[in-house]
Amino acid sequence: MEENILFNQTTVVTYFRLRGLSVNQKVQIAMFTMFLVFYLLTLMGNILIVITIIYDRRLHTPMYFFLCNLSFIDVCHTTVTIPKMLIDTWFEDKLISFNACVTQMFFLHLFACTEIFLLTIMAYDRYVAICKPLQYMTIISWKVCVLLAVAIWTGGTIHSISLTSLTIKLPYCGPDEIDNFFCDVPQVIKLACTDTHIIEILIVSNSGLISVVCFVVLVVSYAVILVSLRQRISAGRRKALSTCAAHLTVVTLFLGHCIFIYSRPSTSLPEDKIVSVFFTAVTPLLNPIIYTLRNEDMKNALKKLMGRAEGKGKN
Repeated sequence: MEENILFNQTTVVTYFRLRGLSVNQKVQIAMFTMFLVFYLLTLMGNILIVITIIYDRRLHTPMYFFLCNLSFIDVCHTTVTIPKMLIDTWFEDKLISFNACVTQMFFLHLFACTEIFLLTIMAYDRYVAICKPLQYMTIISWKVCVLLAVAIWTGGTIHSISLTSLTIKLPYCGPDEIDNFFCDVPQVIKLACTDTHIIEILIVSNSGLISVVCFVVLVVSYAVILVSLRQRISAGRRKALSTCAAHLTVVTLFLGHCIFIYSRPSTSLPEDKIVSVFFTAVTPLLNPIIYTLRNEDMKNALKKLMGRAEGKGKN
């Protein structure tokens, strides 16, 4: 009996089992089709935005520089989780190695945190463009853009390393089932064979605080912008409102997930998986739709790019 207890205490988990979204095979096949379409559209939409911005010199402005970064992050962010989930729909046992789980958590938080910082920078960019148009190119110069890009990627990396380090230092000796379709810090630390109360507080104070603070900054920025727009002529006001509305939609969807998941203790709720689907699959797909269908400059650039491609095809 004592030998069995000793064995159980020293057992090290090398694989985790992902519960996924459903155990029904028909439902899983339907989800495979749906998420495959979502993933392909996300890749095509965001990659097309990146190519269009690089190709069209008229879009070589700070606003589209940040938008290009956003599309790149969305491609990376959705690729961290969706391909693995698509493969798992065909297997009853959805296994992921400990190292692969840690890698997935690292890149998930890297891209998510970087996107949060980027959305905040984009709000500041719109604030300067609308409230201080004559000083815009001085305040948001190309040098500043590059420095801000380096800063947000550095901040995202530091955040991800800190959370991942806290997670891998914990002992894991069973259970091994993660109640989701990908590895995330709150679900993984619940499986640790030790008290994780302090770790949970650190996660809330890190990820939760970042999400809440950035959301407050964004709301304040848009409030100031809306007050400023009251003095504008109707045409300029409509264009500015359209841009801000698109940005605010993305912010609400993305930061809503982060606040919901990371601003509370690591307890599972039925809504967690639904929110996670929006976070990993839906929001990256909506970004290219929102930023192209509501943006005349992007639509004109896309038409120009398509026209050039058709011309080369005929030749």
